[in-house]
Amino acid sequence: MLQLNYRDAKPIYEQIKDGIRHLLLSNAILADEKLPSVRELASNLAINPNTIQRAYRELEAEGYIYSKQGKGTFASEASFIHKTREQELLTAFDHVVTELFVLDVTREDLGQRMENLEQGRVANHG
Repeated sequence: MLQLNYRDAKPIYEQIKDGIRHLLLSNAILADEKLPSVRELASNLAINPNTIQRAYRELEAEGYIYSKQGKGTFASEASFIHKTREQELLTAFDHVVTELFVLDVTREDLGQRMENLEQGRVANHG
């Protein structure tokens, strides 16, 4: 289900969040499907339950999952998950494009790059 890289500089809870987010976005975990309990996942990954709890808490705050008192943690609706992720990526996109404009990258260069991405071929620039 999830794989952790202990040599990665990214904190373990972030790796867990990324892994669960990927499983949700790829429909490996379906809407309203129950996620493993904090203790179960902590045991499977051999890590502290507080680490899992932090990842779950942040994913819930971001809208990817929800909790039912006494029943567990569940995946949110796929359309909501996709919309949430789209907004996150568009915000990151805005920051990157703003910085690229500061570096004098033209709108035409960005447009060409987007066309290349859409067609599945990225031109290697530097």
